[in-house]
Amino acid sequence: MATTSIEYLASLRIGTVEYISPDRIEVQLDIESPESVALNTGTPRNFPRINSYVMIPVDLGFVVGQVSWITIQRSPYPKRSGFQDFGLIDLPFPLRKMELQPVGTLRSIEEGYKFRRGLESFPSVGDVVILPTDSQLRAIIESGENRRVYIGTSPLVGNAKVMIDPDRLFGRHLAVLGNTGSGKSCSVAGLIRWSIESAREKLADGNDTVNSRFIVLDPNGEYSKAFADKPNANIYTVNVEGNSEKQLEVPLWFWNTDEWCGFTKASPKTHRTTIVHALKSVRRGNAFEGQTKERDLACYIRTVIDTIEIHKASGDPWGTFPRPKNFHLSVEKWASGIIGKQEYSQELNEAIQEFQQLIQQLINKRSEKYSHYNYTRDDVDSLIKLLREVYKKAGGQEEEFLPTDEDSPIPFTGENFVRSIEANAEILKTTDYIVTLMPRIKTLLTDVRVKKVIDNNTLKLSDWLNDYIGANNKESLTIIDLSLLPSDVTSIITAVIARMIFETQQRYLKLNKQCLPTVLVMEEAHYFVKRYNDDGENIGPTIQCCKIFEKIAREGRKFGLGLVLSSQRPSELSPTVLAQCNSFLLHRISNDRDQELIHRLLPDNMRGILREMPSLPSQYAVLLGWATELPVMVKMRTLREGQRPQSNDPDYWDVWTGFKERKIDWDIIANEWQKSESTVD
Repeated sequence: MATTSIEYLASLRIGTVEYISPDRIEVQLDIESPESVALNTGTPRNFPRINSYVMIPVDLGFVVGQVSWITIQRSPYPKRSGFQDFGLIDLPFPLRKMELQPVGTLRSIEEGYKFRRGLESFPSVGDVVILPTDSQLRAIIESGENRRVYIGTSPLVGNAKVMIDPDRLFGRHLAVLGNTGSGKSCSVAGLIRWSIESAREKLADGNDTVNSRFIVLDPNGEYSKAFADKPNANIYTVNVEGNSEKQLEVPLWFWNTDEWCGFTKASPKTHRTTIVHALKSVRRGNAFEGQTKERDLACYIRTVIDTIEIHKASGDPWGTFPRPKNFHLSVEKWASGIIGKQEYSQELNEAIQEFQQLIQQLINKRSEKYSHYNYTRDDVDSLIKLLREVYKKAGGQEEEFLPTDEDSPIPFTGENFVRSIEANAEILKTTDYIVTLMPRIKTLLTDVRVKKVIDNNTLKLSDWLNDYIGANNKESLTIIDLSLLPSDVTSIITAVIARMIFETQQRYLKLNKQCLPTVLVMEEAHYFVKRYNDDGENIGPTIQCCKIFEKIAREGRKFGLGLVLSSQRPSELSPTVLAQCNSFLLHRISNDRDQELIHRLLPDNMRGILREMPSLPSQYAVLLGWATELPVMVKMRTLREGQRPQSNDPDYWDVWTGFKERKIDWDIIANEWQKSESTVD
């Protein structure tokens, strides 16, 4: 039995360093080193074992290495010393070797040991390699500061607790990846639940509630059940029938130019300009209360004034033929939309008559023999002046002359938007080009499957933010069930929700000079951040959705918005989003392409532990990256049956053999289906 620390250290010896490089250390194991179980480390431990840890004493403590492979090398000659002294003949003996990936340094402190990633000094050839004791092993696994949330145990280290710092896990984006059935949905639900529970246990004095914000985008409707026991969980779905869920609302006036263009697949050369002007007009027209026939006229005139100002700024109508003639024809067309349409108040009628007189003069002047169609600056200034007079008499306000952002979330109706597009197309002479655009918009507005979601122009923006992102000093958990949305609008609705959350975070930081920590969770992330070819012309709803998440991935951290993306096909995800994830929770991944992608994302010295990914059991995962000091295998905590997402494997055998009953009444399903598709409250 060892009686001194030096003797005890010698008893832990298992081999010597034979080869060393910055990312790889080869060790020759001693013949006397344990072959299956080590008994001299405080507790029995399996050794040698892939992905276990060994140490090499150096000046500053111990270099910690992770075992990446073990092999046997046949020796051509005897190795054991001392046999010859007794006249004995020794036979060749097989030698064992293993490779280590250096992961960090373990130092001795007053309280025990402290592990730190990185090496300040490397060992040398011939240095002793030893087994860590139980306390040293726990110091390695349980390393890191602010270990606040308990997520599981380490099966390699005597079930030591694995705890994480939420600031690191959520602050720099997390990717939870794994095949279907590997346990990733339970891991995501658990991370949310365990984080909230841990925060509740550590509330500051005077606080009685957790001030947290989690928003889950759920395309398959899995998470409603997982958080049904939480009273603060807001579950939003499409065409609500029950009492526990709320109607999902993402009004069409939330949508910005990029989202409208993405949904309609608008051409940037012909359609986008019309949509931009239409959004400006309809938002400006509805920025003030009271939509009357006078207000309709004012909106139309405002669009005409904007168009003339654009011509004026670009040099038109003072160009060469035939531009002046085209401008004159436009003036005639605009005038016909103002003059003699309806009867208004006496004051407004007088302003229209004065405008009509000017128009008649301009027309007569260009109807004479040998006349030209050129407009002088005085002609255009006079035209704008009288248009402004009619505009004011029709109820237009001076504030509306200020530049209007076409993307400001100002309410408007779908009908007004259609009218605005048609009116602006006439003014901009793009009527022929919107033939393919209008059917898509009208189909959206008449689709009963999404009418409840997009058709609400009375909703207050502040109420929506309060419900979906969270109220003041209140625990907020929002589950957005997208499973019943038509596939052609799911991407754009998701893009609008994500952008609204992101821009809210930006404005909160600007006004309060500090960020509002919020976590946006994407289940089945390959639906939302699917890789694409950025050719500039191909801009559909799926690409538009991916682009907003790429922006959040790049910039969200600065505004307190963290991403958690969960996917079974990492090879289909946007490389931009994956590259911005600093932490990974990797469940079983068996597909070659997915494995190859994961290996490319991570440093070479982490690849040893990743070789276990294809053989990981369900509920097991590898945690690595910014959230942990070193890669660690974790057996995730077990959620109770009622707390798990609805993603269990189907019970084929029990149903086939009658152990579990499945009653079928297709009439119920057909009636519910047809009702939801054909009626809207």
